[in-house]
Amino acid sequence: MKILFLGAGAVGGYFGARLHQAGADVTFLLREPRAAKIAAGGLVVKSPRGDATVPVKVVTSGAPGSGYDLAVLTCKAYDLEGAMDAIAPAVGPGTAIVPLLNGLRHIDTLRARFGGSRVVGGLARIGAVLGPEGEVRHTSPFAALSFGEFGGAAARQSLRDLDAAVKAAGIEGGLHDKIEHDLWSKWIMLASLASMCCALRGVTGDILASEDGMALMLETVDECRAVAAAAGFDPGETGMATVLQYLTQRGSKFAASMLADLEKGGPVEAAHVVGDMLARARAAGLAAPNLRFANAALQTYEARRARGGLPG
Repeated sequence: MKILFLGAGAVGGYFGARLHQAGADVTFLLREPRAAKIAAGGLVVKSPRGDATVPVKVVTSGAPGSGYDLAVLTCKAYDLEGAMDAIAPAVGPGTAIVPLLNGLRHIDTLRARFGGSRVVGGLARIGAVLGPEGEVRHTSPFAALSFGEFGGAAARQSLRDLDAAVKAAGIEGGLHDKIEHDLWSKWIMLASLASMCCALRGVTGDILASEDGMALMLETVDECRAVAAAAGFDPGETGMATVLQYLTQRGSKFAASMLADLEKGGPVEAAHVVGDMLARARAAGLAAPNLRFANAALQTYEARRARGGLPG
């Protein structure tokens, strides 16, 4: 099995490196500067699960190669158009596309470009950032990768092979026969977290320290859960217990990466994570006042950024 990872950022770099260490045939499709750096010095991972400098294979968009069984997308949602252009020459008749993007809006976009049968569900759960020298810094106690066929269809061989590789690499998750439920559970947590962190400008512990923080957090979670339920993917009490475990811990430093993007004045996945959840609430006739406020706050930030009104 040949796997192409688009990008060697925090998410793609970590999982691609671990799969390579476990013997998988992994190639990274990168921009020229990143490709040159990794080709020269390897892909550096700093992790509580073990540091490593991994000599991986790299290609660039000019010559991405062919014969890949899987193309794993780890880009930000706002970079999806460029990502699709980059992988297109490498997508052959038997290539399945595994997107690890946030939300669900990207699924229809990928299907329109490459065909519905090529696109499978995928998601990553990990805390990781790129360090100042381009090293991958794994910051969370967990690192999980889940994927599966939509609609509960039987998994194609390449996904079964990826499941074996994930287990060999000691990565949690693997093949999931109800991937839509997993995607919605993550989106509920992320949309709630991003809404609260970005609207209130703090990490979970900061928010919960405020007088109304816990109530606002729980209300936002309920709004997102109602959208999932309307789509037929209510996580149930067991699934919600996991979501709430992360979002209701007082003193926690847990935060959406969107907050860090916003605080440094960068682009944010507002439309894909919060905006699309709000749009689906409206389409289902559901009231979502907290999502509405958070989305307005994020759109205000984007408008200010677009006119050059941010400091620095």
